[in-house]
This record gives sequence, C-alpha cells and structure tokens, in this order.
Amino acid sequence: MKIVFMGTSDFAVPCLQAAADRHQVAAVFTQPDRPKGRGMKLQPTPVKAEALKRGIPVHQPLKIRDPEVLAQLQALRPDCIVVVSYGQILPKALLELPPLGCINVHASLLPDYRGAAPIHWAILNGERETGVTTMFMDAGLDTGDMILKAVTPITPEMNVGELHDLLARQGSDLLAETLDRLEAGTAPRTPQDLNAGCYAPMIGRELSAVDWSWEAARICDRIRGLDPWPAAHTICQGARLKLFRPQTVALDSGQEPGTVLQAGPEGLLVAAGKGAVRITEIQGDGSKRMPVSAYLLGRTIPPGVRLGG
Repeated sequence: MKIVFMGTSDFAVPCLQAAADRHQVAAVFTQPDRPKGRGMKLQPTPVKAEALKRGIPVHQPLKIRDPEVLAQLQALRPDCIVVVSYGQILPKALLELPPLGCINVHASLLPDYRGAAPIHWAILNGERETGVTTMFMDAGLDTGDMILKAVTPITPEMNVGELHDLLARQGSDLLAETLDRLEAGTAPRTPQDLNAGCYAPMIGRELSAVDWSWEAARICDRIRGLDPWPAAHTICQGARLKLFRPQTVALDSGQEPGTVLQAGPEGLLVAAGKGAVRITEIQGDGSKRMPVSAYLLGRTIPPGVRLGG
C-alpha cells in the first residue's frame, strides 16, 4: 500500500517507523525546520530526521493548504495518508484525495480529550487510564469515525513525558494493525458521539503556579501533568522552584496550606488543603533539575516556611 505520512514531533516517529516497515511510504510531509538552541540554528523535525535516515523524500510546506501542495499529493497518488502530530489542519480537498482515506493516530480514547494536549489533560484531570485511537479524518477537530482503540493505565507516579513515550509506542502498534485492516478492507468505522467526551486545549504557562489549598492528590496531578513542560512551580523564600516527582501523603498537619513541614533527604513535605505533598525533585532558576536532597546541600528550607505567593 502506498502511503504519504504527515507528522512532525517525537510522538509521530514510531508511527512513521511502523508504516515504513510494512508499506511503501512515498513521501513525508512535516513542518519547516525551526531554529533551536543557544545558537538558534535550524533543526530538522524528528520526523524529518527519521525520514532522511530511511531515504524517504521529505516535503516541508509552510502551509498545507497551498495549491501546489495538493498538486504534489495528486502526483504521488497515495492509497492513504497517515497523519500523526502534524501541526496543521488538512483542507477538505486533501482529506478527500486518497481512496482509502486519511488516517489519524490520536493520543486519547476518543471521544474523550479531543484537541491539542490530550496527554497533559488526562493526567491533569486525574484519569487512571487513557490510550490511543485511530480514526478516519474529517473536517472537524478529532471528530472522525473511529477505527481501533488501545487502552493503557496511568500509574500514580507517571508524568507526561513517560506517558507520551508509552502512547507513542502503543500508537505505532495500533497504526500497524489499522493499516493492515485498511488494506484488507476490514477496517471498522464507529461514529463518535459528538455530544460526549471533553476537550483538551493547548497547555500554557498560566497553569504552572501550584495552589496549595487544593487537596494533595489534585496538586500531584497538576505537577505530573506539567512534567517536563511547562513544569509546575511555587515561590520559596522569594525564589521560584519548579516541582517534580510528587507523592501524596495522608497527613493532617493542622498547618496552613503551603507550609513546609519537613525538608530533608526524603524530599520537601508540604501541607496541602487536604493531606500533604512530598516533592522529591526540584529545579531552581538557572540550575538543573535535581533531587531535593542535592538542592539542600548548602541551602536550608526550615519547617514553617510558606510556599506560594
């Protein structure tokens, strides 16, 4: 089966590998190179790097809606187009081009968490399971008919980065099965209930400040749901600290939320609105992420200090 693959981020790379291992990937479309790092040198997208490694032709249109892009795709005559974390909305003419349709791999159990940041919001909202869904794309935002699903648990210690990598691998396996069924003519179509589910908007830094008046479990979900980016933070002794690797502690200290109860080798224990939170990794401005025990070498955070503000 001849495929055109459209993707950009790290999440899409295992899916490109799965597609290229089993089918003919005639071309890859990805976002233009962007400047990164201190030198602001142009860097290829992860998908471009993988495609070049495999000798697959790469196209990087600034706008997928440009007429010349449609002409390129018409000349390629793909049986289907696979779209994974591409970053642009496909126009109707492109969606209708391949005879077997445009297939998307989405990192949630649709119809839940349609939108740009399903992995973040699953953890932020305290979900205990999520997964990936393959679907036939339509003109809506993640509203197409579903093909296959795969479920994975979210463990209490899992952060966004870890869940991202797990779902990327799971998504590649699900895409491989989806493409096999599509080629065989046995791919199911299950319409979504468009009145069900919830939306997963883009994540921004405005979510980062921790509210210690929340119960401990909700605070932990917030910290894990922003790890590694943009990272939850609090103010400690006038300085900003990014917080990582939290644990809930069943403890009624009687102290005001945000009060440091203990700071030592086991971490930073902080009173919450209900229970307490133990932070085991932190990062100060201008420094690296490290265990709390390492951060406290040469520093003191005495019990009674109030975090936040």
